[in-house]
Amino acid sequence: MQRIPAATPSEISELARCCAVFTPGDPARTGTVAFWRADGSAPPPVAVGAVEQLTVALPGDDGVGLVELSAVVLPVREALPVLTRARADAHSSPETAFWGAAALLALQFVARGLLLPGLSASDHDAWRVGPLSAPDVDRVARLAASMPPRAHAVPLDDAAPPRLPVPERLLRAFLDAVADTLPRSPAAALVTGGPAYADRAPRRLPEQRAWAAELAADQDTGVRLALRIEAVGLGDPARPDASPVFRAVLQVHAVGDQAPVRDAREVWSGATNDSARARTEALLALRRAVRAWPALTPLLAAAVPDALDLADDEVVDLLGSGARALAAAGVEVHWPEGLARKLTTRAVIGPPDDGPRGAGASSRVPSFLSADALLAFDWRFALGDQPLTRAELDRLAEAERPVVRLRDRWVLVDPEDVRRARSRQDGKVTPLDALGAALTGSAEVDGHRVDVQPTGWLAALRERLAAPEAQRPVAQPAALAAPLRDYQRRGLNWLAGMTSLGLGCCLADDMGLGKTITLIALHLHRQSDDSTAGPTLVVCPTSLLGNWQREIEKFAPGTRVRRFHGAGRALDDLSDGEFVLTTYGTMRLDTARLAAVAWGMVVADEAQHVKNPHSATARGLRSIGARARVALTGTPVENNLSELWAILDWTTPGLLGRLGTFRARYAHAVEGGHDPAAAERLSRLVAPFLLRRRKSDPGIAPELPPKTETDRAVALTAEQAALYEAVVRETLAEISAADSMARRGLVVKLLTGLKQICNHPAQYLKEEEPRIAGRSGKLELLDELLGTILSEGAGVLVFTQYVRMARLLERHLAARGVPTRLLHGGTPVAARESMVRRFQDGEIPVFLLSLKAAGTGLNLTRAEHVVHYDRWWNPAVEAQATDRAHRIGQTRPVQVHRLIAEGTVEDRIAALLDRKRALADAVLGAGESALTELTDAELADLVELRGGA
Repeated sequence: MQRIPAATPSEISELARCCAVFTPGDPARTGTVAFWRADGSAPPPVAVGAVEQLTVALPGDDGVGLVELSAVVLPVREALPVLTRARADAHSSPETAFWGAAALLALQFVARGLLLPGLSASDHDAWRVGPLSAPDVDRVARLAASMPPRAHAVPLDDAAPPRLPVPERLLRAFLDAVADTLPRSPAAALVTGGPAYADRAPRRLPEQRAWAAELAADQDTGVRLALRIEAVGLGDPARPDASPVFRAVLQVHAVGDQAPVRDAREVWSGATNDSARARTEALLALRRAVRAWPALTPLLAAAVPDALDLADDEVVDLLGSGARALAAAGVEVHWPEGLARKLTTRAVIGPPDDGPRGAGASSRVPSFLSADALLAFDWRFALGDQPLTRAELDRLAEAERPVVRLRDRWVLVDPEDVRRARSRQDGKVTPLDALGAALTGSAEVDGHRVDVQPTGWLAALRERLAAPEAQRPVAQPAALAAPLRDYQRRGLNWLAGMTSLGLGCCLADDMGLGKTITLIALHLHRQSDDSTAGPTLVVCPTSLLGNWQREIEKFAPGTRVRRFHGAGRALDDLSDGEFVLTTYGTMRLDTARLAAVAWGMVVADEAQHVKNPHSATARGLRSIGARARVALTGTPVENNLSELWAILDWTTPGLLGRLGTFRARYAHAVEGGHDPAAAERLSRLVAPFLLRRRKSDPGIAPELPPKTETDRAVALTAEQAALYEAVVRETLAEISAADSMARRGLVVKLLTGLKQICNHPAQYLKEEEPRIAGRSGKLELLDELLGTILSEGAGVLVFTQYVRMARLLERHLAARGVPTRLLHGGTPVAARESMVRRFQDGEIPVFLLSLKAAGTGLNLTRAEHVVHYDRWWNPAVEAQATDRAHRIGQTRPVQVHRLIAEGTVEDRIAALLDRKRALADAVLGAGESALTELTDAELADLVELRGGA
């Protein structure tokens, strides 16, 4: 068979639209993939591979029959580009798309290093995929279940009717074929100690069979094992009080097989080839199980490894660590149904003086910010649903065997569980720890999670927090000079209820839904409800000082408001109902003066500014005491859950525990996506303290006009493309030779530089007097967009994360006679307010804005168009910037244009940005730093300039 090293792009495209089937080989890398046309016509003419006659089982008028057709047959190595293309090709056949998904899964396994050297059935050197974890096995099983019929249409033998391969076995053979194909390089000899596993040509190595068997014991096989525990003598009417003895019966079932689980004796009695294969795989799986739990070793020496008598210490071990070790090796343990063995532990938490009397015994709720009360933490134990007395627990602990007669039934318990239960002493916990346990329904004690039942006012408080809508609604304050929308009234009710309990909270509505007016209403309500409520301090970004003052003067006329900002700032003669406005920068400078005031409420607006709990800003804010703390933010999670911890640990200190504990208990599991239970517990814990509403939620803001978002791809100019490729080539070479610390800096430098090149060469080159026009594809597209927008008399916001780029745009548009203004971090407060007013009045049609300086707080509803000239690494930040125009008060549809240089890193970054959105939604995404952890190959793939640029 003559072939070229790889198929051409046109050949790949043609083959991807054919049907495909995989045929295993021995060794695995000799397997092939055949492609044929569904209509039976000749296969596409390709230079790669060979045309062969293929017999397949296909449905026809008389049922399934054998059909002989022509197919292009490719070795696995040459088939991989076709299959991976088929997965993303909308015109590919279901069969080829399936094997494309299988190829992607195989490549992921190989990339993770899940490779084991061994021998094939004919003693040839072969790599296999493994060892696979339980989630990996589930992924394989789910993919196999989706296999289309024609994807395994090659019959196994000449039987009638045709017998087809079991999908999961065929899929596993393909995964092994990919694994056996790719590592064929000189580096393989370093792992295996010889050249055999590096060469592509098969080598027969029967002398390594024992070594291969040892390695195979670490690999997931095509069968599953289980231990069925029998209690001999249990329920014997002649000897009801005779203590049973235990034996473990080995059971086997094939992966993907619909046949029931069989005892090992049945497997060993079979005489067919399939039985022989099942015995071989069962022995490999048994070797793996023995490594996990050595008590099974006698089964390896038995002629028929069917059953094993268990000693008492082995039974005890199998109740705890032994069962966990076997489960990790894929072996399930099944206990007799008639044997009670579940010792459950539960904690009852409540006020020490009224815990036993039920949930309504006391209505006094302590101040949670001061944690001025301790609650009783009492232990309760049960077998199944039967509560145990301390005396019965003592009896279980004193038994000499793990099986004990209790309440006329046999009970099987782990003495270690009983010992741990007996050693637990009733204790005390703080209200916040108790509340966290009550909300999640569980607590972690000595590394074990136990269920929790609250009592007294703690139970009542949990119900109140879980159903805030059941509380008596708060009337809109008479002093508020505007009607609240329904969702704003619900927000006011929630804020009033939380702050009245002394609990801090976070209002995390989307930007533009009116968090400011809701907070003003809360201030007025607290003043009317309590004449000694105290003044309110609002800490916000500098750009929002004027907005806060105008909103207070507009919606709460007569309410005193002062700015604590600038050279003449003072806190003299504060009144209880006064608003004090300050910035995060001023707060850092004057923390001591602010902390000396008895604030009724402290508000952190745009609270993501304190997402770093170790920053001077966060430390200063924490030192300012108040009767109530409220955080306002549209993005409670921008990059990771530590930011959510930082906000809620300020509003309600101690609720989420210490940061290290929080990350270990929740953040790692939730961000990794591998522990749904942790995400659910965190959601139950956080939900009462965080109110999150989006504009898209039903009934929230039906009056908002539609928002249309469009990604506008644009080609690089020749100058940009040449500069882009040169920077990629030179920097990747530097990265490959750098140590880990220097490497991270180089990666960030590379990504930043490429984004600047995509914007404009003059930005990257830092040219002082640049020629601007004609050098950037993005700039040409922006000119076209502005021509249309300005001809319609509309306003437009143009965001960029780079002030240098904004100045280039300002200079370019000025040369074209387009009036603009530029707002960035260095713009004085008065100038900011003047710019906003002039844009809103229609004097300035184009507003250029620095993303970080103007992405929050501003009300710019004059704009009908928003242009993101470059992509930020976080979609939440972009969304906040867009919300400067798409917010309450906007009456016209908003068009959002994202400019993307096609074929560049900007093209590929979109998928990463989409994944980050899921993190915030899971509990209610990482920035450039996450990209620094990419491998050299992954980084090169991310930044490569591809066709279309």
